[in-house]
Amino acid sequence: MLNMAEGIARLGALAEGPVVAALAAAFAKEGFELAVVGGPVRDALLGRDTHDLDFTTNALPDDILRIVTPISTAQWDIGRAFGTIGARVQGEQVEITTYRADSYDGTTRKPTVEFGDTIEGDLARRDFTVNAMALQVPDRRLVDPTGGVEDLVTGRLRTPSDPAVSFGDDPLRMLRAARFSAQLGFDIDPATLQAIADLGETLKIVSPERIQGELVRLLQTDDPVRGIRVLVDTGLIEQFLPEVSALRLEVDEHHHHKDVYEHSLTVLTQAIELEHARNPGQEPDVALRLAALLHDIGKPRTRKFEPGGGVSFHHHDVVGSRMARKRLNALRFDGDTTDAVATLIELHLRFFGYAEGRGRMPPSAATCATPASTWSACTSSPAPTSPRATAARPRAWPPPTTTSRRASSPSASRRSSTASAPSSTATASRRSSASVPAATWVRPTSSCWICAWTRA
Repeated sequence: MLNMAEGIARLGALAEGPVVAALAAAFAKEGFELAVVGGPVRDALLGRDTHDLDFTTNALPDDILRIVTPISTAQWDIGRAFGTIGARVQGEQVEITTYRADSYDGTTRKPTVEFGDTIEGDLARRDFTVNAMALQVPDRRLVDPTGGVEDLVTGRLRTPSDPAVSFGDDPLRMLRAARFSAQLGFDIDPATLQAIADLGETLKIVSPERIQGELVRLLQTDDPVRGIRVLVDTGLIEQFLPEVSALRLEVDEHHHHKDVYEHSLTVLTQAIELEHARNPGQEPDVALRLAALLHDIGKPRTRKFEPGGGVSFHHHDVVGSRMARKRLNALRFDGDTTDAVATLIELHLRFFGYAEGRGRMPPSAATCATPASTWSACTSSPAPTSPRATAARPRAWPPPTTTSRRASSPSASRRSSTASAPSSTATASRRSSASVPAATWVRPTSSCWICAWTRA
């Protein structure tokens, strides 16, 4: 619940910050308005950490550059055509933009840039009401023409104007709605949600790079599952990642979840929980989260109905890896991320753990077969088994010490997996040399080490 008294105090602290105070004094001296706008104001009211400082002003780009030059160590005008000047003030990067009153033709994302006259008009063209608030400085006046404070109090996400018009201006805002829902824990207004479902196909005019950027920001939140559900329920995800929604058609053969879609969301959630527990304070591992979400996307293409009513998904690891690589390339992901995700998915049926027994695991045993360093923690995480089984025996299986980075065929993948399993002689020798008492190699009940590691 938003505490307005505390929120107003935090806005005061924001206005008193050295960077904001220096810029406010400089613009006031020249007779121009200046306001902190968007995310910093929203986050200050909510008590969240404020990172990037964005400002808006009635000064034109040439005037902005002239004013900030004496008080900044660097300036850049790459966004001058759109009214934006960047600068580094007291070691902090800021962006200052002239009031805008843009118009769009509805067929491209390129606006007809027009500078506005009032801050209220500038705020009305922004994506969501909670981002359409400004703190004028040095006067410390909160400007909220669209009811953003009320929406913060109720935890609601809606557009300042008709959502069809807002999303028509920039279809990427639909993807941003899912991201902000996950980031802030807000519910999307029903009319806004319906507009996303109705206008999903307009996302086609947005470049893959911009879509990828928003997808990454969504995955970097603490609860991306909330946003992914919005994308799937509205059908928007069909425009850029249809493999995820296709998982709803497949039954979870382990009978842990309603379908493979729910299973994959559970894997993602629990992978993030382990990521936070084992790497506190570290940047989110996007490759890890993508692999957790996409690790079973090969199942729809490999489903086979077996005699007796069973269902199999043979080689869905290899097929899913190829599908993921193709999709991430289409979304313009960098090569390192694409390689890491594809390899993790291809190897996700490998056994992964080591049982410590009564002693500590030696450093030489803590080696993971995956290319992502974050997932090396999997070797010290026991596989999930039934309570009856875990009480009776150790619960892990060693990862292969050497693996092929990419199997050339399903049969090659099987040969590589088989060859990687240690013999009983090698196992005994390895236990002896490591001096780990009472540790034995035991195959986990789950065949997927990603699912086992995350207990999904």
